[in-house]
This record gives sequence, C-alpha cells and structure tokens, in this order.
Amino acid sequence: MDNQNLSDIIEAYLKKVLKQQEQVEIRRSEIADLFNCVPSQINYVINTRFTIQHGYLVESKRGGGGYIRIIKVQLLDDIEKLETLIEIIGNAITEKDAFSILNTLFEENIISRNEAQIMAAAMEKSVYPVEPKLEKLLRANILKNMLLNLKYESPR
Repeated sequence: MDNQNLSDIIEAYLKKVLKQQEQVEIRRSEIADLFNCVPSQINYVINTRFTIQHGYLVESKRGGGGYIRIIKVQLLDDIEKLETLIEIIGNAITEKDAFSILNTLFEENIISRNEAQIMAAAMEKSVYPVEPKLEKLLRANILKNMLLNLKYESPR
C-alpha cells in the first residue's frame, strides 16, 4: 500500500470484485465501514473513477434499501467500443475526460502506449489557446476524428 491513498485502495478493491463478476452492488455505508472512512469518500471514488469514460455504468437507488450498482461496460468488439466513445464525447470534452478515454483505450489494448501518448499530446489544454468553450469543442472534434481513424486502421 506504499504511495497509495485511500481512494486508490477503494478503487482497487472495487475493480478486484468486478473482475470476479460483471457487476457489483454496494452500500456506501458498508464500504465506508470496511475502509474506515466517510461515505462521501466512496461517492468520490465512484464519481471520479467509475465513469462511462472509464468503461463503467453506475446506477443508484436511494433510501433504506438503497444501493450503488457498478457495471463494467461489456462491448462486443473494439469498433463498438470506439463508436460508443465517439457518442459519449459529443460536441465538447474536457482535457480530463479526454485523458480518461485514452487511458481506457490503452487499458483495453485498443491503442498502444505510444499511440496513447501521441493522442494525449493533442488533447492537452496548452494546444488550444482559445476560450474554454471553443477549446472543448476543438478537442472533441479532434478526438472523435482520431477514434474514427482507429476504426478503419489497417491490421499491423
């Protein structure tokens, strides 16, 4: 657990559970008790590390019998993954969300480390010396274009 913060530990725990089953249903308070933290820490981990950009769907039900369900998105093939990500990007995307998508593509072995680094360089805020709204629009268009090109990439 060297150099790991509590969020990293909680994330690793949930991902380990998700490797064993398609989805996991948790109660915030139970996980918080397990890790001796406040329930808002669990919310933080889920809201920042289990997003659609990271390849997860999260459903929740509030109330006495409430739960949080985390589902690893299972897509049929790389092309379907790319198409889904293109839809998720929409008309604008932040630098952080773009990096999350690239990390997911790398972890899923859709792109190489080198490709991820090159694509990340094109997503950096410093590349877009324009107003934030236009920056997000340009980043989204460039990222979607890269993903479209990956769909039609010739075999290596």
